[in-house]
Amino acid sequence: MEKLEVEPGPLPCDYRVDRRVLNEQELEETGQRSQSPKPSRWFTLPRCSTAVAWATLCRFLPILSWLPKYPAREFLLGDLLSGLSVGIVQLPQGLAYALLAGLPPVFGLYSSFYPVFVYFLFGTSRHISVGTFAVISVMVGSVSEALAPNDAFLVPGNDTEVNEIARDATRVKVASALSFLVGVFQVGMGLLQFGFVVTYLSEPLVRGYTTAASVQVLVSQLKHVFGLSVKDYSGPLSQIYIVLEIIWKLPESNVGTVVTALIASTLLLAMKIINQKLGRKLPVPMPSELIMLIGATAISYGVGLKEKFKVDIVGNIPAGLEPPQLFDYHFFGKIVGNAFAISVVGFAIAISLGKIFGMKHGYEVDNNQELIALGLSNFFGSFFQCFPISCSMSRSLVQEGSGGNTQIAGAISSLLILIVIIKLGELFYHLPKAILASIIIVNLKGMFVQFSDICYLWKANRVDLLIWLVTFVATVLLNLDIGLAVAIVFSLLSVVFRTQLPHYSILGQVPDTDIYRDVTQYKEAREVPGVKIFSSSATLYFANAEFYRQALKEKIGLDVDHLIAKKKKLIKKQRLKTKKLQKKENRQKKAAARKVPLDSSEPNSMNVKIEEMDIENAQVGGVDRPDNAVVNDKGFTLTLEALGLPQPHFHNLILDLGTLNFVDTVCIKTLKNIFRDFQEIEVNVYLAGCHGNIISQFESGNFFEDSITKGHLFVSIHDAVTFALMQPRPRTTQSVLATRM
Repeated sequence: MEKLEVEPGPLPCDYRVDRRVLNEQELEETGQRSQSPKPSRWFTLPRCSTAVAWATLCRFLPILSWLPKYPAREFLLGDLLSGLSVGIVQLPQGLAYALLAGLPPVFGLYSSFYPVFVYFLFGTSRHISVGTFAVISVMVGSVSEALAPNDAFLVPGNDTEVNEIARDATRVKVASALSFLVGVFQVGMGLLQFGFVVTYLSEPLVRGYTTAASVQVLVSQLKHVFGLSVKDYSGPLSQIYIVLEIIWKLPESNVGTVVTALIASTLLLAMKIINQKLGRKLPVPMPSELIMLIGATAISYGVGLKEKFKVDIVGNIPAGLEPPQLFDYHFFGKIVGNAFAISVVGFAIAISLGKIFGMKHGYEVDNNQELIALGLSNFFGSFFQCFPISCSMSRSLVQEGSGGNTQIAGAISSLLILIVIIKLGELFYHLPKAILASIIIVNLKGMFVQFSDICYLWKANRVDLLIWLVTFVATVLLNLDIGLAVAIVFSLLSVVFRTQLPHYSILGQVPDTDIYRDVTQYKEAREVPGVKIFSSSATLYFANAEFYRQALKEKIGLDVDHLIAKKKKLIKKQRLKTKKLQKKENRQKKAAARKVPLDSSEPNSMNVKIEEMDIENAQVGGVDRPDNAVVNDKGFTLTLEALGLPQPHFHNLILDLGTLNFVDTVCIKTLKNIFRDFQEIEVNVYLAGCHGNIISQFESGNFFEDSITKGHLFVSIHDAVTFALMQPRPRTTQSVLATRM
């Protein structure tokens, strides 16, 4: 018996089953011989349920597909160093960004551990670093501070002292409920294949939004820099109120806090500049934030900044992990809108960075799976008192630049945070909050660089600049959630506006070629005699149909409506003349009938005389027939020349519809009207460049009729021009005129 030949098959997660070649003898022995005389040599095994289940599991748990093939010798050292580097950066950022969210610093550590480990299991990007992010944190802070303001937790009998324990507990419940809803939205959109939603967030919109968010981050940290107590404002113009109150209270600033913040910011900037200058020479980047945390904590403890200079410190950071807790679902009705905004923004930032690293390193990032991964990270994190997370640009650059190859680097960084939570967190008790504020502000440097987009977009694209500015101003003035909604609406309206006013042009032929270009932009392009070729740079639909018709009249230099109106007026005069002649004929017939005796020997003499009179008048329908009128079985129709009207200087019109990507009822009606109008002024109309799906939509919309057939459609402009030059000048039919009257 011949050996069983097995074609090399892919891994189970590729959704395929190995094909096997069986000879006839094996088929006989296994009882699988076909009843047909000549069984097929090729036999495909049925797809087994185990393979399908494994493939489905690999799809939703990508770690199963890449971890078994992980090349430890090549990647492990790089991932280890990268994970340690990212963890060192993530520690101070987690503590700092918790302040942005309006929460105690330890919850920033929780949000840097649980979600990161979940993304390690479900994510498809190898290089992004998920966790706390400034923009998302400030969005969370705007919600938590609005629903749990300081004024609602004042100690009874004291109008200035706030019960921070009760306030923080309520804010944690708000943040965890927000994380749950964000996770539900993201997982739901991922399962429904809504990963394309990020395409509605253009780059100018995202950059303008993140720049505005960075301004809000800066404003939120000013109170920690100056050591001031500021009311919690929310809603539109809240940032303006905060800035005004800070300016009003500047004389009350704590000098020790201001000096601490200035020294820390200066040292951080100096270390970051050293990292940039010596980045290639250093094996790993200098952990400037960690150095600042350790140094500031030691100085604060040794000098006694809290006792001597009243510098606000972080305070107690509880050691160990908290057990899972159920969030308060009563907040859902108040935060659902904010949750959706955070879910969209968080995904947009993560997928943008993921795509950049994916293209750079040659792997694919799945939009929908990324939604599911981020959603599950937020969903599970909500049960461990985490606030919503996304992807950090600075940490992702550290992870990629320090040799990271897979998300094992992220897992290692989360384990480092776990060690801090369990054992080392309490060591940061004396850390000044001004240090965390300095870390946040210095890390906004990359965001503030985006202000240079204004100069670039001014030269490159004014509409994109307008989107950037509207997004920035709306977000700063109206807050993050309303600003995002305004930005998206304005961005979509800008698309509608640009399709309403596209570039219209008359095309001419480049000599000795089948190429047609705008005659105003290409000097060599020449119009074809007797043919006008009209082109639009955008699709034709309800929003620009009227602009299309107006541009057509302007570009061809002919007011079709005015010419048709004059023609109708002259035809109306001819018909009035016809009626008068018919009345005169009737009177003549009646008079002739009265003169003829009833007993005449020639009973048909009246009819003979009437027929002779009609022949002598040589009239059809009661109107004198001009020599250049068109005669048909219903009579004759007057041409423009017969009516004494000017004739168009062209006799063929070609509409370039190559940009048409969909058809609506207004488009069909507009094209029908163009056909009808130009046929009345004796101009042939042809359509060029229609795609197959457009023709199908024309058929569904009953576009084709007696006067408009598929013979008017051509694949290319050149085919339409060649055909048009061989056609005679059309003559208006009586039926067309009848429809206009």
